[in-house]
Amino acid sequence: MSNNPQRQLHLGAFLFQVGHHVAAWRYPDTDAHGILNHDFYENFAKTAERGKFDMIFLADTLAVIDRYQTSIKHTVTVRPEPLTLLAYLSGVTERIGLAATVSTTYHEPYNLAREFSTLDHLSGGRAAWNVVTSGRDEEAHNFSKSKHPDHDQRYERAREFVDVVTALWDSWEDDAIISDRDAGLFGNPQKVHELHHRGPEFSVRGPLNLPRSPQGRPVIIQAGASDTGQHLAAQTAEVVFTAWQTLEEAQRFYASVKSLAVQYGRSPDEVKIMPGIFPIIGATEEEAREKEALLQQQVLPAVGLSMLSASLGVDLTGYPLDGPLPELPELEQINGGKSRFQLVADMARRENLTIRQLMYRVTGARGHRTISGTPVQIADQLEEWFTQGACDGFNIMPPYLPGGLEEFVEKIIPELQKRGLFRTEYTGTTLREHLGLVRPPSRFESNAASGQ
Repeated sequence: MSNNPQRQLHLGAFLFQVGHHVAAWRYPDTDAHGILNHDFYENFAKTAERGKFDMIFLADTLAVIDRYQTSIKHTVTVRPEPLTLLAYLSGVTERIGLAATVSTTYHEPYNLAREFSTLDHLSGGRAAWNVVTSGRDEEAHNFSKSKHPDHDQRYERAREFVDVVTALWDSWEDDAIISDRDAGLFGNPQKVHELHHRGPEFSVRGPLNLPRSPQGRPVIIQAGASDTGQHLAAQTAEVVFTAWQTLEEAQRFYASVKSLAVQYGRSPDEVKIMPGIFPIIGATEEEAREKEALLQQQVLPAVGLSMLSASLGVDLTGYPLDGPLPELPELEQINGGKSRFQLVADMARRENLTIRQLMYRVTGARGHRTISGTPVQIADQLEEWFTQGACDGFNIMPPYLPGGLEEFVEKIIPELQKRGLFRTEYTGTTLREHLGLVRPPSRFESNAASGQ
């Protein structure tokens, strides 16, 4: 049982194709034909809302990644555009948060600010933006670039991008709309502010052509775990999605980001840390192991090798599957996902894994932590991380859909509720309220109050 029943978990439901396992589409209980069916997504959202999740979360990539000529042939590469999908889901749900991934590398701040503000208005204050920097040359090739920018350059652009977007969300003060029909006054020009932003990457006048949304600003999520990513998260994010294998790693990251937040003048409670968890649930340990084995049996070796090669930046085709990894590049040489490279490489070294063993770790949880067992065993492990200073909650990554999420809602959620670790009902209507985050004032309102 939790020693602090007042503090409760935050949970996100990670919607990824037809399940997070790369072979989910081949699993018997998966709806492999639902990838562009509105009923499939509506069922996912309503199931997560029935489970009282804080939010549903959509990842995104701006390209078909088929570097080793296996993805199109053997895996699901279809990804609907997340903001369009969440706008639809906002109309068939009532309380659950709606989080979409949009890259700062190949978008413009003004368009993005309008899109998320619109979603926040339409949903009654449930929108969240997952800030990412694109990390693949394939994405660059779809945006008139021959190569994507260097890691540090992408993060510098991201930092300025977030600042411009939040300023645009603030550009209308809360009471800027008067709507006095008799006097013929709609808005107060003194409370609608131009930005006149001039920076290394962007020149944006503003204001946004939308008033402040119900949350003031949509919730900001960030997923980088590199040193640069941690600083960006501590400075700008309100939720951090991350990936760790061990309690000790997660505790170090948790303490680091919370400490950095204080250095940037923020409270540690303003940043919620939510690692990804890949749960395989069985009535018994044996049943859970059988499910995992069945999923792994569906993985073609060529697919597993291509995924592992992409994670490590090394072409592993031709190496013995039951042999060790070859020499890997130094972290400084990686211009894609540095933190994911480091996590997978450390996992291989720490556990002395063969290529085949490491491949199966990546094809399932994709570098995140796998928890396999009975509902009580899974709840025990979630509680341990939560109470031992490793996280504020979890981003749940169902192996297959719709069954993987339904099992979690029907079997794990009641166990967490019984322990006082998770809500039994929503007490608020906005995502900020679910997460225990305050509604931020407009920066221009603060400036006006101080006479600036």
